[in-house]
Amino acid sequence: MRLAFMGSPGFAVPALRALHAAGHEIAAVYCQPPRPAGRGQAVRPCPVHAAAEALGLPVRTPARLRKDEAEHEAFRALNLDAAVVAAYGLILPQAMLDAPRRGCLNIHASLLPRWRGAAPIQAALLAGDPETGITLMQMDAGLDTGAMLLREAIPITPTTTASDLHDALAEIGARLALRALAENPPPIPQPAEGATYAPKLTRDDGKLDWTHQAAALDRQVRALNPWPGTFTTLEGETLKILAATPQPGAGTPGTTLDASLLVATGPGEGGGALRLTRIQAPGRAAMPAEAFLRGRPIPPGTRLG
Repeated sequence: MRLAFMGSPGFAVPALRALHAAGHEIAAVYCQPPRPAGRGQAVRPCPVHAAAEALGLPVRTPARLRKDEAEHEAFRALNLDAAVVAAYGLILPQAMLDAPRRGCLNIHASLLPRWRGAAPIQAALLAGDPETGITLMQMDAGLDTGAMLLREAIPITPTTTASDLHDALAEIGARLALRALAENPPPIPQPAEGATYAPKLTRDDGKLDWTHQAAALDRQVRALNPWPGTFTTLEGETLKILAATPQPGAGTPGTTLDASLLVATGPGEGGGALRLTRIQAPGRAAMPAEAFLRGRPIPPGTRLG
């Protein structure tokens, strides 16, 4: 089948590789333009761009699509059977949605209509959902509102992290994309009720509010690492909190209850304290809490903000 693939982050790479390995003709790969990244701010291609070049596939990186008639015509000229889209980052205008004979198929990382939008993996974890999954969707002009073609669920356990879900869902998405192209399943409209939205995350979403319940803070840590990351302040320094565990305890929220970084939280589900187990201080590597405390003892009653 003659395809275009449209995606940018690492989440989309397994689908690109699976489509290529299955023998589909990928006429073009669309992704976000190279941008500065890392400490040196060197201009780097996104993960899909790098993967496409390694496979010898042609890459297009338009900065915008909505009013670019030349880009619309170039897309139509590809003479596609279908386009497969996974976390591309640009909204496709109607002219491009209509161009492939079988339209544009989107790999979305939630069980639609729950968690439409930019950050569905993190939203499912933050909300304490018992499961999430992949929906393979026929795209329309709305925000993740198209008819569903295939769905597959996976459980969310008390220790599941965003990284765990990212990797598992990326592989499921690749498999469902192959199935949808091979089987051409009938589209099923999304239910009219039950839609929720997962807005784009910012760094501020990572700040830990110690008045919240320990279970909610634990979900926040698991949902927002590696990005945007969760953090708190200690004696004027910002500490990244990479792992934590809810435990019984009681005290003024944000104060340490012992010398091993057990921090009091708001009372409720999951106990009233959160033990910080993996930390990263400014300019230092991530480390277990025990290693952090060997160089910097924290007495009980210390306030975190």
